[in-house]
Formats: sequence, C-alpha cells, structure tokens
Amino acid sequence: MRIATRFTLLIVFITLLVALTVGWFAVAESSRAQYATLDSSINAVVSSGLRDPNTALSNALYVVQRDNYNLDLVVVFPPNQITPVKTGTVPLSGHPTISDVRDSLNRAVQVPNLPGFQIRSLNVGGGDYLMVAGSTAGIAKQNEHLALLVAAAALVVALLSLGLARQVTRRDFRAMTRLIDYAGDVSSGHQNEPTPPSEGSKDLQELRGALVIMVEALQERIALEAQNAAAMQQFIDDASHELRTPLTVVKGYNEILASGTASPEVQARAVSRMQREVERMEELVRDLLLLAVLREAPHHAPQRVALSDLVSQRASEFTLDHPERLVTSDVAGNIVIEARPEFVERLLNNALTNILRHTPRDAPVRVSLSALGTNARLIVEDGGPGLPHYGVRPQRFQRFDQSRSRETGGSGLGMSIMADVAESLGGVMSTERSPLGGLRLSFSLPLASR
Repeated sequence: MRIATRFTLLIVFITLLVALTVGWFAVAESSRAQYATLDSSINAVVSSGLRDPNTALSNALYVVQRDNYNLDLVVVFPPNQITPVKTGTVPLSGHPTISDVRDSLNRAVQVPNLPGFQIRSLNVGGGDYLMVAGSTAGIAKQNEHLALLVAAAALVVALLSLGLARQVTRRDFRAMTRLIDYAGDVSSGHQNEPTPPSEGSKDLQELRGALVIMVEALQERIALEAQNAAAMQQFIDDASHELRTPLTVVKGYNEILASGTASPEVQARAVSRMQREVERMEELVRDLLLLAVLREAPHHAPQRVALSDLVSQRASEFTLDHPERLVTSDVAGNIVIEARPEFVERLLNNALTNILRHTPRDAPVRVSLSALGTNARLIVEDGGPGLPHYGVRPQRFQRFDQSRSRETGGSGLGMSIMADVAESLGGVMSTERSPLGGLRLSFSLPLASR
C-alpha cells in the first residue's frame, strides 16, 4: 500500500474517531440532561406529598395536573395490589411490587420489574404507597435519533477531511512519487534520467536537493571508476608491452648464445645487449614499484625536508659532474616542506636525468627555488629541443616525442613519476617552454607549517 493511501486512511480514521467521540459525549450529555429533567419532575411530585401523608395523594395529583407532567401515579398496597390514579401517555409495562416501592423511597431509580420507567415512591399512610413513574421511552428514542445524526455527521466530516487531505497533500505526494520513481530509475542503472522538478513542501524540496546531489556524486564516482578502470587496463597493457620487448630481445640473444655457432664478436654484442635490456627492465620495475608506493603516499607520515639544502646540493653535484654545461642556480634559503625525502630525491633525479638524456651535452641548465605565498616553487629548465607540446599532464608510458626510441626515450614513466610525486605532496607539476629554449619543469609544493 502506497504511503499516500496509508496517510489518507489514517486521516479518515482519526477524523471518524474524533467525530464519533465528540458525538458520543454529546449524546451522553443530552441523555443525562433529559434524565435529570425527568427525575426533577418526579421529585417535585414526591416532594409535594411528603409534608402530610393524609394529603399526599391529592397534592401529588394537583402538581402533576398543574405542571402538566407526563407521569403515571399508582397506589400500591399489600399484598402487591395496585390502584391506578393517573396514567401518562405510556402506561406501566409491568406490575409494581412492594419491593419496588421500598427500593425507590429515597431516590428515583429503575427496577427490573418496570423496564423503561424511572420511579420513586412515598408513604401515603395506612400501609399504602404512592408510586410516581416516568417513561424513559422518549429519552431512548431521542438518543437513538441523536446517535444516527452523530454517525451521519461523522461520515460527512470524514469525507470532507478525505477530500481536504487529498487536496492539500496531492502536490507533496506527487512530488514524492516522482522522487521515488527517480530513485528507482537510478538504482536500476538509468543515471541519466531527467531530474524531477522542484515542487511540494520545503522538506520535499530539501529531500530532492539531497537526492540530486547524491545522484550527481554517484555519477561522478561511476565515471571516475570507469576512467580508473580504463587507465588501469591501459597501464597494464603498456607495462606488459614495455616488459615484453626487452624480454624478447633477451630471449633472442640467449638463443644465439645457446646455439654455439655465434662468433666471439656476436657473442660479445649479445651479452652487452642483454645486459642493457636487463638494466632497463630493472629500472622499469623500480619505476612501477615507485608508482605503487606513490598511490599510498598519503598514508605514510611525512618528514620535514630542508628543500633549499637538498636542491643546492643536487645542483652543485650536477655542475661538478657535467663541467661542459653552463649550470646556474638561484636557490632561496630556509625553504622547508613536509615530504618523504626519497620522493623529493627521485623528483630531482628524474628532472636532471631527463636533461642528460634528451638535451645536447653543452645545453645550459638553470635551477631555481623560491617561496611564493604558502608554496615553494621549484623550476628546472634547460636549453634543449623542448617538447612538441606543453601544459599537458604526463601520462604513464607516454613519450612526448614519439620519434625517441627506448634507447633514448626511456620507458615513458619519468615525467609521470615527477607529476605523481608532486601530487602526492599536495602540489602540482606543469610544463612550459623555457626562455633558454628548451623545457621548463615547474613544481609548486606546499610549505611546511611552522
């Protein structure tokens, strides 16, 4: 059963319950008032005869006729004999007894022997008693009529409340139904279904807003998962391809050596080539392991790294190791970041190794480090040929220059590792053309809190 139907039935039930309860109290109060009026008439007649038993009968008859009371007057005497004095519109339905008389001497009562009557008695002398009886048939009939009116009124009120409830809640329930259908469509995989319009009460509008935000987050998560799955599949394909090539080379030269027919010159060349391919595979595996570690980098506690000292040291070592190059450095002091030292070492090593691998021997190099706001800015640039395009986030196994072979171009992980290292430290890496003519690598890394 839908919530709209349950809510409507609840409203109707509560309305009926309230209307019937109020009606029952009204009927009960009306009945009490009518019984009080009847008892008052009976007591007035009895009170007129209490003063003098000898004149009690005549006084009672006088009061009944004077006030036009619709009462029955009966004289009861032993042994259970009666003499009617006055008969009302409804005659007595039974035969009163002395026992009934004694039960009603002090107040008006109903007795089983006289159903439908309220009676009271008084002593009129000589062992005789006057019984005053009033019929309750009119009260019962009026109560039945009132009960029918109450039931009809309760039914009308319930129908009106039903119509009013449907009218008032129609918009909210329509909005709720649309939200339920929309949620069902999304759960069935139809995330691109149109969003329900914003309507209904404020609560439903807030519910719609929360549902829309949830669905949008779900769509983004699904898209991200699909993108990650595709990237992972591409990564696996590229890694297997990069490993397959040196393995094929090693296998081929191994077969040549195993044949025993190769000349000493061919054997030496085969051993040298196999050694280079093994070294290349070792480097590739180390890079892949580093990429796996970088994915877990946020889960490792960082240390305070004196970036100024580290960059100055590496620039000095590079200058001494390569005197043929013009190396200039401009490193600001006291710049500290929070990082894993081995990550920063790898970033600097990759940046300088790329220069050695892809630029002429005499190409100039410039290294600079400065503080810019809350970030440290590290720039490594060269005077080499540069890249075909700039400003693109490096992808794993992507060689910016497709003309480079594996001999000179590496595995395609160097630039990606630098970008991953920067991002694992909460920073970013960008590429642009250097004023020296080649590539400028720019790293923005958050400064350590003081």
